[in-house]
Amino acid sequence: MSTTPVTQTTSEGWFRSLGQRGKRAFVGAFGGYGLDSYDYWILPLSLVAITSFFGISKGQAGLLNTATLVLSALGGAVAGVLADRIGRVKTLLITVITYAVFTVLCGFATSYEMLLVFRGLQGLGFGGEWAAGAILVAEYSKPEYRGRAVAFIQSAWAVGWGLAVLVYTLVFSFVSADMAWRVMFWTGALPAVLILYIRRTVQDAPGTVEQREKSSRGFSAIFKGGLGRTTFFAALLATGVQGGYYTLATWLPTYLKTERGLTVINSTGYYAFLISGAFIGYVCGGFITDRLGRKKTFALFAVLSAILIMLYTQIPVGANTVVLFLGFPLGFCASAIFSGFGSFLAELYPTDVRGTGQGFTYNFGRAVGALFPAGVGFMAESMGVGGAMVFGAAAYGIAVLALLGLPETVGRELT
Repeated sequence: MSTTPVTQTTSEGWFRSLGQRGKRAFVGAFGGYGLDSYDYWILPLSLVAITSFFGISKGQAGLLNTATLVLSALGGAVAGVLADRIGRVKTLLITVITYAVFTVLCGFATSYEMLLVFRGLQGLGFGGEWAAGAILVAEYSKPEYRGRAVAFIQSAWAVGWGLAVLVYTLVFSFVSADMAWRVMFWTGALPAVLILYIRRTVQDAPGTVEQREKSSRGFSAIFKGGLGRTTFFAALLATGVQGGYYTLATWLPTYLKTERGLTVINSTGYYAFLISGAFIGYVCGGFITDRLGRKKTFALFAVLSAILIMLYTQIPVGANTVVLFLGFPLGFCASAIFSGFGSFLAELYPTDVRGTGQGFTYNFGRAVGALFPAGVGFMAESMGVGGAMVFGAAAYGIAVLALLGLPETVGRELT
């Protein structure tokens, strides 16, 4: 007969197990990632207006997002090293301030080139925030709950996405398109409120500082010995998953407007299905990765996401109702696959290089995966946005192959 306490079997047990300090860390990391998502989504949602304002091509428009994702690799690598050197919380603060400042500056851009630079620099903070926040919560979590605890941090992405769509709908309904995209970027100052909360209440997990100081290794350590193999395949996994996801994220708003003929108001329902599916996917994915295992969960949702992207973008004109309802499973699968990343990457690396390893691999995947939405932008000139988006489905095949070189880590204690 099991002697497990009742609280350990309830769905809320993972949150209770964090303790008071862990709960505060969870709120800080959740808020940081949610607002990170909000600032990210401003560009895809405003992309049609920006393209028209500066008179740029679809390829140049795609390059705006690619610049963000490429520089996020540098931001993630730097933030990972900082997290191992100065702590998770201080690094979290630095990254939130960085992405907030450059998001606001995007609203003041007077040329395409200036916007490209500011958006790229925003990527430095965008890339680093997730690594610091996910590790912080992972180190407070018990092994049996780690997948779902960090998955709830991932679910903040859907919350930020939903908030961005709500603000986008309001702003573009009452402000001319030429000014509305600027107003959207200016609202990127929202994280300033979160900074105060993190500074006053959030601390690194007990014992992790001492562990890092006892064995402090440099950036090169993640490329040596057994860790080198781990880093290669983890980066490949991140490349595949994020190549597929950011193809969808970058071009979905443009696809709905230009190929499905939807206005700002009419597209709101489509986003509602996608975002609600995404939120539930993030949450359910966490429970699934704890029950099914990290690798099987990645493989399952990679295959389903690839199939759903192809279906979603190839539905004939006039069948918009099918597109509407298909948004829920698409949002679910494309998001659920991310739920295992925080726990999986944390379990693959020891404490003293956990920030470095997780920050580098996840954001290297963002940078290389960014080639997919850029490629879609250039192919869309001849194939149409919907036709070109199928290219993103191929990225998920890379993710499945990467799993062959990685171990299963479910239940592993952090060392």
